[in-house]
Amino acid sequence: MNYHNYANYCPYCANPGMFGAGTYDMYGMHAQPYFQSPYSPDFSGQYTPYPYDMGYESGMMDMAQPQHTSPIVLKDYGPNPFVVNIEEATKQNNTYRTALWTGSHLQLTLMSIGVGDDIGLEVHPHLDQFIRIEDGEGIVKMGNSKQNLNFQRNVKQDYAFIIPAGTWHNLINTGNKPIKLYSIYAPVQHPHGTVQQTKPAEHH
Repeated sequence: MNYHNYANYCPYCANPGMFGAGTYDMYGMHAQPYFQSPYSPDFSGQYTPYPYDMGYESGMMDMAQPQHTSPIVLKDYGPNPFVVNIEEATKQNNTYRTALWTGSHLQLTLMSIGVGDDIGLEVHPHLDQFIRIEDGEGIVKMGNSKQNLNFQRNVKQDYAFIIPAGTWHNLINTGNKPIKLYSIYAPVQHPHGTVQQTKPAEHH
Protein backbone atom coordinates (compact mmCIF):
# COMPACT_ATOMS: atom_id res chain seq x y z
CA MET A 1 0.00 0.00 0.00
CA ASN A 2 1.31 3.45 -0.91
CA TYR A 3 2.05 5.59 2.15
CA HIS A 4 -0.36 8.38 1.22
CA ASN A 5 -3.26 5.93 0.81
CA TYR A 6 -2.29 4.18 4.01
CA ALA A 7 -2.19 7.47 5.94
CA ASN A 8 -5.78 8.22 4.90
CA TYR A 9 -6.89 4.72 5.85
CA CYS A 10 -5.12 4.39 9.21
CA PRO A 11 -5.28 6.83 12.16
CA TYR A 12 -1.53 6.33 12.72
CA CYS A 13 1.06 8.14 10.67
CA ALA A 14 4.72 7.95 9.72
CA ASN A 15 7.26 9.93 11.67
CA PRO A 16 7.88 13.04 9.58
CA GLY A 17 11.07 13.71 11.47
CA MET A 18 12.41 10.59 9.78
CA PHE A 19 10.41 10.34 6.57
CA GLY A 20 8.99 13.82 5.96
CA ALA A 21 5.28 13.01 6.12
CA GLY A 22 2.51 12.60 8.66
CA THR A 23 0.39 14.56 11.12
CA TYR A 24 0.86 15.69 14.71
CA ASP A 25 -1.45 15.26 17.66
CA MET A 26 -2.43 18.08 20.03
CA TYR A 27 0.91 17.83 21.84
CA GLY A 28 3.01 18.01 18.71
CA MET A 29 3.75 14.27 18.93
CA HIS A 30 2.85 11.36 16.70
CA ALA A 31 0.35 8.78 17.82
CA GLN A 32 2.52 5.92 16.61
CA PRO A 33 5.87 5.82 14.77
CA TYR A 34 6.45 3.63 11.76
CA PHE A 35 9.61 2.24 10.29
CA GLN A 36 10.53 1.77 6.66
CA SER A 37 11.02 -1.88 5.78
CA PRO A 38 14.19 -2.76 3.87
CA TYR A 39 12.34 -5.80 2.53
CA SER A 40 9.70 -3.75 0.74
CA PRO A 41 9.63 -4.18 -3.06
CA ASP A 42 9.36 -0.39 -3.28
CA PHE A 43 11.61 0.87 -0.49
CA SER A 44 10.84 4.50 -1.16
CA GLY A 45 7.08 4.23 -0.87
CA GLN A 46 6.20 1.44 1.57
CA TYR A 47 5.82 1.88 5.32
CA THR A 48 5.21 -0.86 7.86
CA PRO A 49 3.83 -0.46 11.38
CA TYR A 50 5.86 -1.68 14.31
CA PRO A 51 5.11 -5.35 15.11
CA TYR A 52 2.99 -4.63 18.19
CA ASP A 53 0.47 -2.79 16.00
CA MET A 54 0.20 -5.45 13.30
CA GLY A 55 -3.18 -6.55 14.68
CA TYR A 56 -4.81 -3.11 14.44
CA GLU A 57 -6.47 -3.54 11.06
CA SER A 58 -7.77 -7.05 11.72
CA GLY A 59 -9.12 -6.24 15.20
CA MET A 60 -6.60 -8.54 16.88
CA MET A 61 -5.61 -7.86 20.49
CA ASP A 62 -2.96 -5.17 20.74
CA MET A 63 0.26 -7.02 21.50
CA ALA A 64 1.39 -4.08 23.62
CA GLN A 65 -1.24 -4.99 26.22
CA PRO A 66 -0.11 -7.03 29.28
CA GLN A 67 -0.05 -10.74 28.55
CA HIS A 68 -1.35 -13.22 31.16
CA THR A 69 0.18 -16.69 31.22
CA SER A 70 -1.40 -19.81 32.66
CA PRO A 71 0.22 -21.64 35.60
CA ILE A 72 2.86 -24.17 34.61
CA VAL A 73 1.78 -27.78 35.02
CA LEU A 74 4.36 -29.17 37.43
CA LYS A 75 5.05 -32.78 36.51
CA ASP A 76 7.95 -34.87 35.24
CA TYR A 77 8.50 -34.08 31.56
CA GLY A 78 11.52 -36.34 31.13
CA PRO A 79 13.04 -37.77 29.13
CA ASN A 80 11.49 -35.64 26.34
CA PRO A 81 12.95 -32.36 25.05
CA PHE A 82 11.75 -29.64 27.41
CA VAL A 83 11.72 -25.84 27.74
CA VAL A 84 10.39 -23.95 30.77
CA ASN A 85 10.59 -20.62 32.56
CA ILE A 86 12.50 -22.14 35.46
CA GLU A 87 12.09 -19.11 37.74
CA GLU A 88 8.30 -19.16 37.37
CA ALA A 89 8.09 -22.93 37.80
CA THR A 90 10.30 -22.82 40.91
CA LYS A 91 8.32 -20.03 42.57
CA GLN A 92 5.04 -21.75 41.73
CA ASN A 93 6.03 -24.99 43.44
CA ASN A 94 4.74 -25.51 47.00
CA THR A 95 5.84 -29.10 47.56
CA TYR A 96 8.92 -30.24 49.43
CA ARG A 97 10.12 -31.88 46.22
CA THR A 98 8.70 -32.34 42.71
CA ALA A 99 10.66 -33.88 39.85
CA LEU A 100 10.30 -31.67 36.79
CA TRP A 101 12.56 -33.59 34.42
CA THR A 102 14.19 -37.00 34.75
CA GLY A 103 16.51 -38.41 32.11
CA SER A 104 19.07 -41.16 31.90
CA HIS A 105 21.94 -39.14 33.36
CA LEU A 106 20.45 -35.99 34.93
CA GLN A 107 17.43 -34.89 36.96
CA LEU A 108 15.81 -31.51 37.66
CA THR A 109 13.70 -31.11 40.80
CA LEU A 110 11.86 -28.21 42.45
CA MET A 111 11.83 -27.72 46.23
CA SER A 112 10.07 -25.49 48.75
CA ILE A 113 11.58 -25.24 52.24
CA GLY A 114 9.31 -23.71 54.89
CA VAL A 115 10.23 -20.94 57.31
CA GLY A 116 12.45 -22.33 60.08
CA ASP A 117 12.73 -25.70 58.31
CA ASP A 118 15.59 -27.31 56.41
CA ILE A 119 16.27 -29.81 53.63
CA GLY A 120 17.66 -32.26 56.19
CA LEU A 121 21.24 -33.39 56.65
CA GLU A 122 22.12 -35.85 53.90
CA VAL A 123 24.87 -37.13 51.62
CA HIS A 124 24.87 -38.43 48.03
CA PRO A 125 27.90 -40.72 47.63
CA HIS A 126 27.77 -41.08 43.86
CA LEU A 127 26.37 -37.87 42.41
CA ASP A 128 27.06 -34.15 42.19
CA GLN A 129 24.28 -31.65 42.91
CA PHE A 130 23.62 -28.09 41.73
CA ILE A 131 21.16 -25.86 43.62
CA ARG A 132 19.91 -22.37 42.75
CA ILE A 133 17.64 -20.30 45.00
CA GLU A 134 14.94 -18.29 43.24
CA ASP A 135 13.33 -16.88 46.41
CA GLY A 136 14.08 -16.80 50.13
CA GLU A 137 17.29 -17.01 52.13
CA GLY A 138 19.18 -19.39 54.38
CA ILE A 139 22.48 -20.98 55.40
CA VAL A 140 24.06 -23.84 53.47
CA LYS A 141 26.37 -26.15 55.42
CA MET A 142 28.72 -28.73 53.94
CA GLY A 143 31.47 -31.01 55.17
CA ASN A 144 33.11 -34.42 55.02
CA SER A 145 31.09 -35.78 57.94
CA LYS A 146 27.96 -35.06 59.95
CA GLN A 147 30.09 -33.75 62.78
CA ASN A 148 32.31 -31.55 60.62
CA LEU A 149 30.20 -29.17 58.51
CA ASN A 150 33.05 -26.71 58.26
CA PHE A 151 31.85 -25.03 55.04
CA GLN A 152 29.03 -22.57 55.79
CA ARG A 153 27.68 -19.73 53.67
CA ASN A 154 24.68 -17.41 53.69
CA VAL A 155 22.65 -17.80 50.52
CA LYS A 156 19.62 -16.04 49.09
CA GLN A 157 17.68 -15.30 45.90
CA ASP A 158 19.83 -15.71 42.76
CA TYR A 159 22.56 -17.60 44.62
CA ALA A 160 23.70 -21.04 43.45
CA PHE A 161 25.90 -23.63 45.11
CA ILE A 162 27.35 -27.00 44.17
CA ILE A 163 27.56 -30.05 46.41
CA PRO A 164 30.28 -32.52 45.37
CA ALA A 165 29.56 -36.23 45.60
CA GLY A 166 30.20 -37.66 49.06
CA THR A 167 29.72 -34.30 50.84
CA TRP A 168 27.34 -34.06 53.80
CA HIS A 169 25.11 -31.01 53.41
CA ASN A 170 22.06 -29.16 54.64
CA LEU A 171 20.20 -25.96 53.77
CA ILE A 172 18.42 -24.16 56.61
CA ASN A 173 15.74 -21.52 55.99
CA THR A 174 16.63 -18.46 58.11
CA GLY A 175 14.23 -16.04 56.42
CA ASN A 176 10.58 -15.10 56.83
CA LYS A 177 9.24 -16.89 53.73
CA PRO A 178 9.72 -20.27 52.07
CA ILE A 179 12.91 -20.94 50.14
CA LYS A 180 12.05 -21.74 46.53
CA LEU A 181 14.86 -23.57 44.74
CA TYR A 182 15.60 -25.92 41.92
CA SER A 183 18.12 -28.72 42.12
CA ILE A 184 19.99 -30.63 39.41
CA TYR A 185 21.33 -34.10 40.16
CA ALA A 186 23.87 -35.88 37.96
CA PRO A 187 23.26 -38.77 37.76
CA VAL A 188 19.60 -39.20 38.72
CA GLN A 189 18.72 -39.37 42.44
CA HIS A 190 14.93 -39.86 42.65
CA PRO A 191 12.45 -42.04 40.72
CA HIS A 192 10.80 -40.56 37.65
CA GLY A 193 7.68 -38.57 38.60
CA THR A 194 8.66 -38.08 42.26
CA VAL A 195 6.33 -35.75 44.20
CA GLN A 196 6.82 -35.31 47.95
CA GLN A 197 4.31 -32.94 49.49
CA THR A 198 6.25 -32.73 52.77
CA LYS A 199 9.72 -33.59 54.00
CA PRO A 200 10.24 -37.34 54.43
CA ALA A 201 10.50 -38.65 57.99
CA GLU A 202 14.13 -39.71 57.54
CA HIS A 203 15.11 -36.05 56.99
CA HIS A 204 13.57 -34.80 60.24
